[in-house]
Order: sequence, then C-alpha cells, then structure tokens
Amino acid sequence: MRQDVMSGWPWCALALLPMLLTSCGRAPTFDIMGSLFPAWIVCLMLGISLSVCARWVLLRQKLALPWPILVYPSLAAFFTFLLWLIFFS
Repeated sequence: MRQDVMSGWPWCALALLPMLLTSCGRAPTFDIMGSLFPAWIVCLMLGISLSVCARWVLLRQKLALPWPILVYPSLAAFFTFLLWLIFFS
C-alpha cells in the first residue's frame, strides 16, 4: 500500500514542473523620488483618496448611508480596482 502512494509523487512533480518555469513580465512600478513603488500601492492610495472625495460629495449632498463602515471601504476597493483595470490591463 505504501509503495502505491509513493509512486504518484514523481508524476505530481513532473506535472508541477512547468509552473516553476513560468515567469512574470516586467512588474509595473513607479519611480517616486528615487524609490520604486509597486503600481498597486499607487492605485490603492488613489483609490482611498477618491473614496474620501466621494465621502465629501455624499456629505455635501446630505445623503445618509445605512452602513458607512461597509460602504467606504467598498468604495475604496472599487476605485482601486477600477484604476488598476484602466491603467494596467
């Protein structure tokens, strides 16, 4: 029984070997004052800034949100993913 279980390992390793041979393209980074920042951090900061602006607009319109603790992080995620899709896809 033990020999049957161990005989599958070489085939699994052989099947997973192509995953080790793949590589990424150039990672999207920004040079900000000599430091390279990943693009997702820049998109996250812009997404948070846009959600703060959206909060300001909602407050100016005097719209009450039922669960702001869920709405504002969702807005930040929405803006972050939208920026990523627009600029890096």
